[in-house]
Order: sequence, then structure tokens, then C-alpha cells
Amino acid sequence: MDWRLELVPIPVADVERAKRFYSEQMGFAVDHDMCVGDEVRIVQLTPPGSGCSIVIGAGDGVEEVRPGSVQGLQLVVPDIAAARAELVARGVDAGPVQHVENGELADGPGGPWNSFVYFSDPDGNGWALQQRPPEPGGRSPEA
Repeated sequence: MDWRLELVPIPVADVERAKRFYSEQMGFAVDHDMCVGDEVRIVQLTPPGSGCSIVIGAGDGVEEVRPGSVQGLQLVVPDIAAARAELVARGVDAGPVQHVENGELADGPGGPWNSFVYFSDPDGNGWALQQRPPEPGGRSPEA
């Protein structure tokens, strides 16, 4: 039996502002943007190449969670410097490339699975980019 994580709710204060951030600045695809009556709005967005989406929403029946309370979400990329440059060019306040050394964050890339870039959405939900190592033979996982 497959157990797939396919949707993660992200609590936001302003759905339209969050939609712009995730679609325009992060480059996520807008899968659904729907209103149920006059009171409920649900927006589902998916990062490029991901099998898991996020959902933002507001109104009756939408889980009430404090905006900005989700921390530690990770997007895994093949080239962290290029991914960071893309985010910065789109206006995302992304931190420098860092790695963990002796239990502390240090500047610059690290070894396999040990290069990160941290940033937050407009509500303070915390995200990280993490660089994955190349596949054996030097092929990119996208090939």
C-alpha cells in the first residue's frame, strides 16, 4: 500500500497575498482557486516537479491555525545556488547558502544533503531549500 503525502495546509492571514507569493514569487502552479459560497475560499498550489501540494484558505470550515505557525517545510532542489538566485530574482528574501557544522549553521555549501537556504512567506511560515546530491553517474534526477 502506498502512503503519499499530497497536501499540506499552510495557515495564512490574507489568501490573495499568499497566493501571489506562492505563485508569482515561488513559481508554484495554481491548481485550484475556488470559492464555496460567499464565505469560503480554497487555493491549492504545487511546487514545480512536486507530487505534494499546499493549500491556503479562509472562511467557515477552514481549519483555524495561527498564520505563520508552520515551520520547517523543505523543498529539495538539485542546485541550491541556482534555486536561491531564482527566488531572490523573484523578490523572495532568501538567506545565504548554509550548512550544518558541529551542530551550528555555517556559511557556504556542505556535503551531500547538507546545503540549505532559509526563507519565510509573508505570514512567517518557515521554509528551507535543501540540495540533494547528484544521482550516480552524474545524471540529474530530472533527466
